[in-house]
Amino acid sequence: MADKNLDLKNLPDLLTVKEVAQLLRVSTLTIKRWGKRGKLPAIRINSRGDRRYRKESVLWLLGINPSTPS
Repeated sequence: MADKNLDLKNLPDLLTVKEVAQLLRVSTLTIKRWGKRGKLPAIRINSRGDRRYRKESVLWLLGINPSTPS
């Protein structure tokens, strides 16, 4: 499975752990730890408990305000 490059302008509303890790250039384990600490809250989407992260939260961590046009 090839890694896809994520474009900040066309991000989906909910991102996977792997997508967030790629954007923030950290490991997937770091993303999960940040979720447990409240730095990046996760949404659990199914009975398996898969995590998804809101685009706005990820952009905020990158220092981008999603409500202001770029």
